[in-house]
Amino acid sequence: MTVSTHVLDAVLGTPAAGLAVVLEGPLSAKDGPATWSSGETDGDGRIKDFGLQQMPAGAYRLTFATGAWFAARERETFYPEVVVTFAYSGTGHVHVPILLSPFSYTTYRGS
Repeated sequence: MTVSTHVLDAVLGTPAAGLAVVLEGPLSAKDGPATWSSGETDGDGRIKDFGLQQMPAGAYRLTFATGAWFAARERETFYPEVVVTFAYSGTGHVHVPILLSPFSYTTYRGS
């Protein structure tokens, strides 16, 4: 099983390289969600694999540190972070892309 993401700066039309992302879940865990992995997008705006071998079915969330990313580029933003919650069936690959701008974002289930 793998989880991946791809973040594009929709204003500049470039990859959002160097954006910190945290994967947490399952959200229904008795002790609260655990941080499964974290990383930073590469030069192409991707985290190709969070390095997970096995993850139980359930709801998970990816938190993108967009405020810090925009601040490092001296750009204003409305969203200090973007949180995407998704359902994982327990098998297969999950790809969560983000199209990012300072005042909006779009996500969808990728392949």
